[in-house]
Amino acid sequence: MPGNPETGAASNDNPWHGRKVIVAVTGGIACYKVPTIVSRLAQGGAEVRVLMTPAATRFVTPLTFQSLSGHAVLTDPWRDDVEHPESPHIGLARWCDLFIVAPATADIMARLAAGLCQDIVSLTASALPRTTPVLLAPAMNEQMWENPITQRNVETVRSVLGYNLVGPAEGWQACRMRGAGRMSEPDEILSAASGI
Repeated sequence: MPGNPETGAASNDNPWHGRKVIVAVTGGIACYKVPTIVSRLAQGGAEVRVLMTPAATRFVTPLTFQSLSGHAVLTDPWRDDVEHPESPHIGLARWCDLFIVAPATADIMARLAAGLCQDIVSLTASALPRTTPVLLAPAMNEQMWENPITQRNVETVRSVLGYNLVGPAEGWQACRMRGAGRMSEPDEILSAASGI
């Protein structure tokens, strides 16, 4: 049985039924994997809202995510959101019970670690209640991943903010090299998300 339809509670067989999930998409080539994540969440019975940074919209269009989630995609913190008229980032932060950032670029991890609020993703993340689980799926070139500043930011989002990370994996990268920094596959991300 997929879950309790009266309470919206997830069951052991279907961890997504009744969940309220934000998928925050940032600008990296790994964006092409994220529609699969959104589709599987929606098929599993989750209510999914997608946020995109301007850079993410250069890799995958908002229309793709709107079609898969059934909801308008937010790309601009200044745009009116009829579902959350108080402020899009505040309303969405209160609404969700899981926040997934995929791909989590070096840039967005730096913004989150520093508390910067420069786009709809970082703005909404900063407004999340401390009890809302956050999962980051890092994706970047191996040298960017191993950069001491990036590693410091990873430690900050883990230890100070309490965020969870899945990956990165090793493999072929857009820079035409193999190494650590490749975003985990959708199944791995969903498996990690279901456990937090």
